[in-house]
Amino acid sequence: MKKNLIMGCMAVFAVSVQAQEGWTLRQCIDYAIEHNISIRRTANAAEQSAVSVNTAKWARLPNLNGSAGQSWNWGRTQTAVKNEATGDYSTVYVNTSSNSTNMSVSASVPLFSGLEIPNQYALSKLNLKAAIADLEKAKEDISINIASAYLQVLFDQELYQVAISQVALSKEQLARIARLAELGKASPAEVAEAKARVAQDEMKAVQADNNYQLALLDLSQLIELETPEGFSLSAPAVKLDLLPLTPPDEVYQTALTSKAAVQAAKYRLEGSEHSIRIAQSAFYPKLNLNGSLGTNYYSTLDRNFSQQMRDNFSKYVGLSLSVPIFNRFATRNRVRTARLQQENYSLQLDDVKKTLYKEIQQAWYNALASESKYTSSSTATNASAESFKLMSEKYDNGKATAVEYNEAKQNLMKAQSDELQAKYEYLFRTKILDFYKGIPIE
Repeated sequence: MKKNLIMGCMAVFAVSVQAQEGWTLRQCIDYAIEHNISIRRTANAAEQSAVSVNTAKWARLPNLNGSAGQSWNWGRTQTAVKNEATGDYSTVYVNTSSNSTNMSVSASVPLFSGLEIPNQYALSKLNLKAAIADLEKAKEDISINIASAYLQVLFDQELYQVAISQVALSKEQLARIARLAELGKASPAEVAEAKARVAQDEMKAVQADNNYQLALLDLSQLIELETPEGFSLSAPAVKLDLLPLTPPDEVYQTALTSKAAVQAAKYRLEGSEHSIRIAQSAFYPKLNLNGSLGTNYYSTLDRNFSQQMRDNFSKYVGLSLSVPIFNRFATRNRVRTARLQQENYSLQLDDVKKTLYKEIQQAWYNALASESKYTSSSTATNASAESFKLMSEKYDNGKATAVEYNEAKQNLMKAQSDELQAKYEYLFRTKILDFYKGIPIE
């Protein structure tokens, strides 16, 4: 029996050493944020918004375009003939083939666009802030999910240790009954019953180990590990300090200024005002400054290519004004649509705030309930441990039956399991409250 206890202690020590070299909660969250596909898609959306900001930023710059053309013509065409006596050119029509070349460079600068450009730039910056907030919201969501899965692994791991300890007790009891049977103080039926209890406890230990392995697998898949092989968690020193819970209204006021979902909704509502102004810009005239440089060559002219390119060189600078008069109410309807979208964003912000307040209230009451549950379960565990100790002494002295002993042992195991569940539930609920207060989950 001592050998078995020594081997058991060595196994527990080996598991502890391996766990200390395992993953912490912070490492799991960081790895998931880096590899989670949904987060990577959200990050790409934020990057696209950054590109849109850059595009809107340079919208005031002039555009510059170059063009060149070459054409060939056959049949009756207009050409110029030089009068040798006077040196003048006259235009005649002849049947001939000809070709022409033209080249030009043009530029256009928007001088006034109904304030569309500055509002588009402001809108794109707010959209970028909203996209970054969406990315932060995705990170927060995955952090909560990983924290829940991480604590589930620790809970199942401790349940497995409880089950192992129950197996050790059952084996110790079997050894004692076997010795009594050898002395004729215990019946074969009692020995068989003790063996059955060992088998039952070993089966429970196997099931607890399976639950632990499955929880570990779920966590490894959640953080996007390629394989769960060799994946283990560190064993943090879990010590509960039952501190007073922050009132939900106070938590809510803090969350309003820190939670990404609220910030994203605010940015989109603010951006909707610029969307309305962008739609209204179509009511105003648009003024552009235009300019171009160009030249041409015609094969029908009695001059060489370089001469024509030099002689036909032209320069142009001008203003173009476009005044909207009637576009079948399209602009009016775009403005109406933008105002409706603004109302939707306002409703969305209200909905996010209400949802946040409900979540905080639920988290607070759940934390309060888990605190009470942990306190009562701790008391029950202490009472069950004391009861089992007394029952063990009675059983050793022959003053209690095996049934009474096993009932006390089962009560202790259930109390320990309930306490573990209450402990990790309290840890998770308080972490959720800390999350709403802006404290990172670690």
